Amino acid sequence: MQYGMPTLIENKTLNDNIALCKELGLSFIELNMNFPEYQIDKLEKVTDFYKAADDAEIYYTIHLDENLNIADFNPLVRDAYLETVRRTIEVAKKFVELKNKYGDEHQSVTINMHMHHGIYITLPDRKVQMYERDFDIYMDYFKIFRNSCEKWIGETDVKIAIENTEGFRDYEKKAIDYLLASPCFVLTWDIGHSKAIGEKDVPYILERKEKLKHFHIHDGKENPPKNHLGLGDGEIDLGERLSLAKECNARCVLETKTIEALRKSVGWISDNYYETL
Repeated sequence: MQYGMPTLIENKTLNDNIALCKELGLSFIELNMNFPEYQIDKLEKVTDFYKAADDAEIYYTIHLDENLNIADFNPLVRDAYLETVRRTIEVAKKFVELKNKYGDEHQSVTINMHMHHGIYITLPDRKVQMYERDFDIYMDYFKIFRNSCEKWIGETDVKIAIENTEGFRDYEKKAIDYLLASPCFVLTWDIGHSKAIGEKDVPYILERKEKLKHFHIHDGKENPPKNHLGLGDGEIDLGERLSLAKECNARCVLETKTIEALRKSVGWISDNYYETL
């Protein structure tokens, strides 16, 4: 099983992240496009990223900007997000060779994405989600998205992995199922997010276990809700989750937010013999 780390805010540069990745014996770094240093124009300097990883004998996955919304009603915004995805796929293609050299050639390079809930309108007695009200329009945009990604990815070893956050809405589940019908899309299970919302997404995720290819591993609690804790600091049955990840041949990002919590998580993995790092 392949373990990696996120880009951490305490690390100011790519080289800082790479040095920590190597020190902890991890295999890859998930480049987070919420950070200014990992915006698409920076990632497109692929030669620099490739050489830095190759010298360290690690590889990359990518996490798209959490604000990315491919169903935005504004066509200018929607087109900008689609172009971001297209260009990110082009970068990911160039990372496939790194993954094959230093990772598992049977695991694709993943581009992780969140589902954007869209806006809601507050009425006196309820809240109305605009994507639910205008579901046909919403799905039209997802059809364009899937078709475009299939064309952009082609036969290359790249997958877009859809991550759970604070609970999939019903209209999102329909859109996700439409995406998962394509070989270009898989699922990410973020086990900390899942715990913090009372595991409400678990039945949906487990029913699609064959599509689980990426995990965000961190500990969490339900009451009060907390996640991104170091492994062993929460209430999750980590052994059960890691066993499932192994069964699915899924890649695992130890997605803590601090260096201290990441160190603790690596130690926990080693001490509990779930895998040798």
